[in-house]
Amino acid sequence: MAGLKGLKKKRRVQVLMVAALALTLSAGLIGYGFRDGINFFRSPSQVMESPPAPNEVFRIGGLVEEGTIVRGEGETVRFSVTDGGATVPVEFTGILPDLFAEGQGMVGTGSYDGRVFKATEILAKHDETYMPKEVVDALKEQGVYVEPEPET
Repeated sequence: MAGLKGLKKKRRVQVLMVAALALTLSAGLIGYGFRDGINFFRSPSQVMESPPAPNEVFRIGGLVEEGTIVRGEGETVRFSVTDGGATVPVEFTGILPDLFAEGQGMVGTGSYDGRVFKATEILAKHDETYMPKEVVDALKEQGVYVEPEPET
């Protein structure tokens, strides 16, 4: 009988070790799966203060700087995004959203090569008063945020 109790205890320890290993492995696989799915937000000031690695994909947001949109050079559109404290040049190849315009809020996903933010996706505000929370926070931090006029 004493040998049977020791065997049960040994089996219980083995089951717990296998469960811990499975939990660790699944947590690692989940983290590996999310590595490209989580994009951190940075304002233009944050990008200029501490430039991210060229292979890091992140989101940048701010206002499209007046007079900087250059179209007509193939499918690539060039413009600058600012938060009032810093300006980052952006290049985007593709079709811009309809509401994309100078002086309007935008958020782009892509990477910064040390010179230009290469956007793979551009999102523009979807009505006259909406601006992404991250962009509002970045503009407030720089002291250039203006509350939109209420609609009448």
